[in-house]
Amino acid sequence: MFDIKMNEQAARHMIVEVGRRLYERGYIAAADGNISVRLEGRRQLLATPTGVCKGFLKPEMLVIVDEEGRKLQGDLNPSSELAMHVTIYRLRPDVNAVVHAHPPVGTGFAASGIPLTKPLVSEVVLTLGCIPLAEYGTPTTEELAQAITPYVPHYDALLLANHGALTYGADLEDAYFKMETLEHFARIALVAHLLGQERPLPPEAVSKLFQIRQRAGRTSPTPSLCQVPTPSGRATEGPANANDRITLTRRQLVDLIAESIEATLAALIDENRSST
Repeated sequence: MFDIKMNEQAARHMIVEVGRRLYERGYIAAADGNISVRLEGRRQLLATPTGVCKGFLKPEMLVIVDEEGRKLQGDLNPSSELAMHVTIYRLRPDVNAVVHAHPPVGTGFAASGIPLTKPLVSEVVLTLGCIPLAEYGTPTTEELAQAITPYVPHYDALLLANHGALTYGADLEDAYFKMETLEHFARIALVAHLLGQERPLPPEAVSKLFQIRQRAGRTSPTPSLCQVPTPSGRATEGPANANDRITLTRRQLVDLIAESIEATLAALIDENRSST
C-alpha cells in the first residue's frame, strides 16, 4: 500500500538535493529560485520557502500548500512566486514538479529578448522541442502566471523575459535535468552565434525529430513560436524580435540592390510588352 508519509519525506529530501545542485552550478544566487512538487495521494504541493537560500535548505524548512497555493503547514512562508507553479499544475495534469532558476546564459537570452527556438541541436529538439520566451510579468504577482499561461500546454521549458527560466516535468529529477539542458543549450547557442556560423537543422530533419516526440507522447510545440516544419515542408521561425539585426558587407548590399533593380526593370519591360 502506498505510504503518503514516506513519499512526503522523500520529496522533502529530493527538493533539498535539487536546491543544492542549482546553487552549486550557479543557476541561482542568494535567495533566488523556487521548487515545488505534487504530493502523491493528496491535493497538496510541497514548496520551497521564500527568503531562504535554496542551496542550504533543510527538509523541515519546506512548506505544504493546497492546490491554490494557500499555506497549510510549515514555519516559513511559501515562495512568493508560487502562483506560477499553481498555474502549471492546473494546466498540466502530467506535471508533478516545477523548477524556477536564473541560469546565467539562459537568463542572458531572456534579458535580451531572444528565445531559444532555433533547432541547432537534435537532442534539445527531442527533449524540449524548443524554448520560447514568455513576456515579462512582475515577479510575485499574477502577471507572471498570466504571462506563462499560453505556453505551458505546449512546452516543458520557458525563458521568462528579464527574469530567468522555468522547467517542469513528470518528477523533480526530470524537471531539474530540463533546467540543465536549457542552460547547456543556451551556452551552445551563444557560442554558435559568436562564431557567426549558426546552421539550424534542415526542415526534414526537424520533422523526423518531432515525429519521434509525438510517438513518445511529448508536448507539441506550436509552429508560430518554434522553427517547426509546416505541411509545405518549410520551417517557420519564431516571432521576429525588434532588436534583431541583419549585417551585410558592402558587396552584399550592392548585389542586393542591383538584383532588386534588375527585377524591377524586368517587370516593367514585361508590362510594356504585354500592353503593346
